[in-house]
Amino acid sequence: MVGGAIVRELLRRGHAEADIVTRKRSELDLCDQAVVRTFMAQERPEQVFLAAARVGGIHANNTYPAEFIYENLMIEANIIHEAFRAGIRKLLFLGSSCIYPRLAAQPLIEDALLSGPLEPTNEPYAIARACRQLKRVCFATPRQKSRAAGVVVVSRGIPKSLFL
Repeated sequence: MVGGAIVRELLRRGHAEADIVTRKRSELDLCDQAVVRTFMAQERPEQVFLAAARVGGIHANNTYPAEFIYENLMIEANIIHEAFRAGIRKLLFLGSSCIYPRLAAQPLIEDALLSGPLEPTNEPYAIARACRQLKRVCFATPRQKSRAAGVVVVSRGIPKSLFL
């Protein structure tokens, strides 16, 4: 859903369709580090937009909390690490407002991250997404900073028009 919207926007901005590399979940197991490493080495993308995640509703979050945490952490760790190993210089993380406390003051500010209880109905997903935000430290050391630029974007919500 979000990935498709990113592709549409890139095309709208004049990027050639042949230059945009995507894979469906059934084609690329992002939880498998070796598979992600091979993909990065073969495709050699210049930029990565990390929109992939295991998502679901309240029932799925409550029924499969361990799966939500595990799969989202694996996706994030594998993409971030293998992008770095492959020398990819630009990596965009897409966050979620669910990583902020359910009663956080509005508008959300970065300092509110993990400052209170999360919304219990999506806590497993939120925990994994919060780790994505914290993983930006992989670009913080001077040695790594010269090779890569990580950007974290957290939306308060995604406008429906983005998916038309």
